[in-house]
Amino acid sequence: MAPEKILVVDDDPAVRNLIHRFLSRQNYQMESAEDGKTAMEIFHKINPDLVILDLNLPDISGYELCQEMQRQTGVFVLMLTSRTDEADKIRGFAQGADDYITKPFSLMELGARVGAILKRQRSVAPTEETPLVYSNLAIDPARREVTLDGKLLNLTALEFDLLYFLAKTPGRVWRRSELIQEVWNYDYVGEPRVVDVHVGQIRRKIEPDEKSPSFIQTVRGVGYKFEAPDTSNTNTETDTDTTDKKT
Repeated sequence: MAPEKILVVDDDPAVRNLIHRFLSRQNYQMESAEDGKTAMEIFHKINPDLVILDLNLPDISGYELCQEMQRQTGVFVLMLTSRTDEADKIRGFAQGADDYITKPFSLMELGARVGAILKRQRSVAPTEETPLVYSNLAIDPARREVTLDGKLLNLTALEFDLLYFLAKTPGRVWRRSELIQEVWNYDYVGEPRVVDVHVGQIRRKIEPDEKSPSFIQTVRGVGYKFEAPDTSNTNTETDTDTTDKKT
């Protein structure tokens, strides 16, 4: 099996070279860039499996670069920054980032997060997994496509994973911690609100009315469940959870 390809984008040569050397020893194929322009050139050339992306670049915002890369290939993105404000993290996840790590960081932690992200194997689902159809919403795991009223939706890779996971077990309530373990595939160290952010992003794309969601419903004080519109429980508390009001 060919080694997974990782692109490190950071304008600090010390940080960039440190990550490059460390992950090279983990048998990843590594490439590096110091700015957005160079990053996109390498991105198109090697089609990386993961981009480790600093937010503070000299020529473009890391948020914009993340969004453009996600738009083109749905690549995994691990954001790297010295910012610790929660609003910055939420914005990063909203742009399609899979994870977020702040400087200074442990190389062992970085390696663990990189490994966990790449283990998700988003490329192609097993052929025996058939499409899920709920009313006007169709989820095709083999093609990794979601359509609403026959129109193809633009979901990030992580948004697809989360939606498909919930839709596979309609009616089951999942705690945020369970979703992080199952979808993110590791014990996330940080604010569980990361789940709320991604649910909010999915709702903006699939729900006719975000304030009264019909597919992904909030179970107050617990987490989320997926319900087909024609089987929804009208007594379920959907948007009374204060965490979701912020998404």
